[in-house]
Amino acid sequence: MSLTVQDVERLQQKLEDEQQDYQIELQNGNILLMGPSDIESSEIGAQLIYLLKLWVNPRKIGRIFDSSGGFIMPNTDLRAPDVSFVAAERLKRTVRDFAELVPDLVVEIKSKTDRFSKLEDKIKLFLELGAKVGLLINPDNLTVSVYRPNGELEVLTGEDKLTINELFPGWEVAISELWPPVFE
Repeated sequence: MSLTVQDVERLQQKLEDEQQDYQIELQNGNILLMGPSDIESSEIGAQLIYLLKLWVNPRKIGRIFDSSGGFIMPNTDLRAPDVSFVAAERLKRTVRDFAELVPDLVVEIKSKTDRFSKLEDKIKLFLELGAKVGLLINPDNLTVSVYRPNGELEVLTGEDKLTINELFPGWEVAISELWPPVFE
C-alpha cells in the first residue's frame, strides 16, 4: 500500500492528539517516524540557522527553515531536512502547509543513531530533484561534507571556511564555529 501526504497529515493529527512527539516523513509511499534528535545535533542545527539568518534576513534573499519544515518533492515524497533554505524568488510568501518545492539548500546533521550512508542518500536525492547544495554535518568526526549537483564533494574540518557562493555570495563561516562550546 502506497501512502500519501494526506495519510501523513492524518497520522500527525493522531499523534498530536495523543501528545506524541515524532517527526514524520514520507519516502516512496512509506512513512518514516523519527524521534527527537540528540541535543548536540540540535544545538549544531540551531547555531547554523542563527549564522545563516544573520546573513539572509538583512539581505532579504530567502527563508531558513528548521527540521519541522516539510517539503513535498516532485516524486511525491514528503521530506524535512534538519536545516533548509529557499531563495526569496522561489517562495515569496510562506504557507500554512507543506511547501511544494525542493529547497535550494538542504542540511542533514548526523545524530548519534543515524547512519551516515542514509543521510548521504537523502542529500543526493534532494540534489537530483533540484537542490543546489547539500551539507552533511558529522559531529562524530567534526566534518562538514558539501555536496553539489555536479557530483563534487568537499570535506571541511577545523578552521576551513564553509562558503556557499551560489546561494550566499560573501558569506563564510569557520567549521569550528558550528560545534557547541565547552564551558569549563
